[in-house]
Amino acid sequence: MKKIITYGTFDLLHTGHINILRRAKEYGDYLVVAVSTDEFNAIKGKEAYYSYEQRKAILEAIRYVDEVIPEQNWDQKVDDVKKHNIDVFVMGDDWEGKFDYLKKYCDVIYFPRTVGISTTKIKDDLNKTKHG
Repeated sequence: MKKIITYGTFDLLHTGHINILRRAKEYGDYLVVAVSTDEFNAIKGKEAYYSYEQRKAILEAIRYVDEVIPEQNWDQKVDDVKKHNIDVFVMGDDWEGKFDYLKKYCDVIYFPRTVGISTTKIKDDLNKTKHG
């Protein structure tokens, strides 16, 4: 069985998220999604609309996702890859090169981002509507 992993906050789920999950699953049989916890988001200076538990439940309902695990810090990726017997690590190409150190443990693939959509854009658009 070929196992894939990806990481993210996955707040305000949109087509870009679905695209990366679908494409990730195409690389193997079992997709693990590591979701940033609320505590980790706070360290990163991010605030998700949905709680970790809500984001986890949403992801678990998506057919491409086989398992959701918590992302609690920047340094857990090597341990996750080993613990879950990961064959392929995937991320959006806005992170290109940043995770190449994982290549000694698994394949590393960066996907092009979906053009025209992001959680930041959604939040900005909603704020313009609310305040405009």
